[in-house]
Amino acid sequence: MTDDDASALLRRMMTAAIEAADPASVLAAHLPEKPTGRCIVVGAGKSAAAMAVALEKAWPDVDVSGAVVTRYGHAVPTTRIHVREASHPVPDAAGLAAAREIMETAASAGEGDLVLALISGGGSSLLPLPVEPLTLDEKISVNKLLLSSGLTIEDMNKVRRRLSVIKGGGLARAVHPAKLVTLAISDVPGDDPAAIASGPTVPDPTAGENLSHLIDRLGPDLPTAARDILMAPSPEQHEFDVDYRLIATPELSLEAAAEVARDAGVTPTILGDALEGEARELGIVMSGISKWVARHLTSSSTPTVLLSGGEATVSIGNAKPGRGGRNTEFLLSLAVALNGHANIHAIAADTDGIDGTEDAAGAMIGPDILARAESAGANPKAHLANHDSYTLFDATGDLIRTGPTLTNVNDFRAVLIY
Repeated sequence: MTDDDASALLRRMMTAAIEAADPASVLAAHLPEKPTGRCIVVGAGKSAAAMAVALEKAWPDVDVSGAVVTRYGHAVPTTRIHVREASHPVPDAAGLAAAREIMETAASAGEGDLVLALISGGGSSLLPLPVEPLTLDEKISVNKLLLSSGLTIEDMNKVRRRLSVIKGGGLARAVHPAKLVTLAISDVPGDDPAAIASGPTVPDPTAGENLSHLIDRLGPDLPTAARDILMAPSPEQHEFDVDYRLIATPELSLEAAAEVARDAGVTPTILGDALEGEARELGIVMSGISKWVARHLTSSSTPTVLLSGGEATVSIGNAKPGRGGRNTEFLLSLAVALNGHANIHAIAADTDGIDGTEDAAGAMIGPDILARAESAGANPKAHLANHDSYTLFDATGDLIRTGPTLTNVNDFRAVLIY
């Protein structure tokens, strides 16, 4: 296998993973029975607009109306469902206005109406409707603290649900007594509905949990209003029916990538869709696994690819960071740890097309990446220490730019060994 063959195969696997979560091809199969009356649509997430289009095409003869919110740049034309755009990962006033509109739309449903909630990753920051007296500016401050805290996505969502009117089942309570069906694209390990967009249509399973340990992790800059809400007893949770349907998941996307590998004569090993932790530490661990696999390959062995998903974290601390996201930081750490090891190539990308806040989905590496980086005047270890992975891969020409994919099943990682 040549270096070009390896790179092309990794790109095909990533493409297959993304296409397996395309609402245009998967949503219709999960729709409930057509309603005889109105179908009111609400939703949020990076895939919300694409899901709305898929619904409109699947049900051209149904009285469909409503509103969804997606990230800036992720909107697509619709005919019956209003699409709003707002900021991600840091909320803004447009998101607040959209959240209010979506809650009003949900509350307008009556008995006999069908409400479809189209939920996907990113929905949490796109629906900033804070519990009073917390203000939007304070909510934005909390969100920034969460993103730089190093907390797991599970713990972040505990905080987000507690501070929100709409998350943790708030949207579902607004719909009652109309029938509610949620169609969701999972971007979280284990596909927990309470974690996808912080669970606007399912009860909060951590409503009674003491979150004081998370308050400590967020530090002294946590706004007083947020601290008081998190310390107060949770409001009473009302039970409601949950019809929650997953239309795409990280596991299904990894399986699609594995099938591409098999067709190319490569043996896939899926390590799981829930690999978490610090991105640079994950890169070191993946290097150790990859070198062990390489050491045990023989001349008669078929090439192997290690596939994984999940959401790593990047803890900035007090340092002034450069540019990068968790996928490029993972790859740079992996490259430094591999130190030019022959016949190992890797790709890592966010399936929504945006790694962190940059304009790239991720990047690729091969055995020559460190040498090429140094030829471009970049010091790989220094860039890693400064959380400046994007800058290095931009200099070497190894960034992957897909643009918004209009879906999101979290991160896709593949390490090819031959």
